[in-house]
Amino acid sequence: MNILLVEDEARIAKRVARMSREFFGSTIQNLVVCESVNGGIKYLSEHTPDLLLLDLNLNGEDGFDLLKSVTASAFHTIIISAYTEKAITAFAYGVLDFVPKPFDQERLNLAFRRLFTSGPKSEGKLEYLAVKKAGSIVLIDIKEVRYIKGAGIYTELHLLNGKKALHDKSLEKLEQLLPASFERIHKSYIVPINQAKEIIVHTGSKYLLELKNGEILPIGRSRYKELKRKII
Repeated sequence: MNILLVEDEARIAKRVARMSREFFGSTIQNLVVCESVNGGIKYLSEHTPDLLLLDLNLNGEDGFDLLKSVTASAFHTIIISAYTEKAITAFAYGVLDFVPKPFDQERLNLAFRRLFTSGPKSEGKLEYLAVKKAGSIVLIDIKEVRYIKGAGIYTELHLLNGKKALHDKSLEKLEQLLPASFERIHKSYIVPINQAKEIIVHTGSKYLLELKNGEILPIGRSRYKELKRKII
């Protein structure tokens, strides 16, 4: 576990670092602290952590400037900030959790445990999926997604306009951020329920999902009953 902590108050940085080490224990290989937006951006240009812990007020700088630059990255981000009014916006950019200051070990541990929890988030506040295109970040409204397909350590976003976009997060990590309206139907596919038309059952317990545009996707046997309940 490699962690980047971006926090300008030394006292809080030491506290978060201590709590992180208490939770993750010997799995932490490296924990780096940066005090500014530019310092965080510079570090991330040369390294890829497993987790970013980010404050939003950094010596007058806006932590959102850093968040927007990494929102398409493969790692998860947890915000630790007193600016709770920015929580909705943070979730809209795909953070895993927003821990309000002041906080205790229990609240921070709850955020950490979400790193290991599969399935969609109950908050359902994610609005955009960020992808890298031509050297810049493009935000795709999740309402424009027809389905998501796993592609190794990446995912393919199949859009309503027929285009595809590559997302840097794996299917498992992306699933942790998606609202409950997205359903994991197979080890390689996630579908917004509103794009599902009907379930097709073939002999030999082979299940398929027909989408509203006529595309056919496989359904995992273990996921058939839950999907059937939600579609019907």
